[in-house]
Amino acid sequence: MQELEQKIGYSFQNKNLLLTALTHSSYANERHRDSSESYERLEFLGDSILGYITAEFLYRHHPAIPEGRMTRLRAELVCEASLHQIAQRLELGRVMRLGKGEEHTGGRERPSILADMVESIIAAMYLDSGSLDEPRRFIMTQLLDRADLGVQHRVADYKTDLQELVQRKPNQYITYEMIRQTGPDHDKTFTFRVSVNGTAAGEGSGRTKKEAEQMAAKQALEVLSK
Repeated sequence: MQELEQKIGYSFQNKNLLLTALTHSSYANERHRDSSESYERLEFLGDSILGYITAEFLYRHHPAIPEGRMTRLRAELVCEASLHQIAQRLELGRVMRLGKGEEHTGGRERPSILADMVESIIAAMYLDSGSLDEPRRFIMTQLLDRADLGVQHRVADYKTDLQELVQRKPNQYITYEMIRQTGPDHDKTFTFRVSVNGTAAGEGSGRTKKEAEQMAAKQALEVLSK
């Protein structure tokens, strides 16, 4: 546990909280202990804390991203695969407490258990420290700082963002039309226009029709968001 505390950068005042965060229900059940002595309740709390801090991060650091896309990014950031990677870096499989049955069926390497344990540790840090400062630092260091460049450079879905913006008002519709194509067959450039309710809102070009539509939607977003 001391080695784990060094990895997460936090020393628990109440070591039992960390121990509970590392205890699977199978371990508690085999020893006829109360279910509260496993990580499950902590995981429930940690999931909410992780979601809130990630949402706050996206809201503060990416003001141009609309609500719908923030929701998708948050889900992508806090998914099981992301948390599993954190658990692997922390080597949680070495220190978790499992029942014999779960041990024999590979629970120590199971992504779902490891991801849940990351959330339970987040909750344990919150309860032990009495504030969100330590969980926020942990989440920033282990997840958001590492994912920041990924958020910045993800393939933007401007068409979806434009659709969400336009649909805030009733009876709105969007159309895309190709207005020209240039270049030889092996190296064409397409240009598309996007219209909202029949009025031109943006134009964009690309090497594929899909890319051109995205660029047209991007320009429309810039115009309509002013």
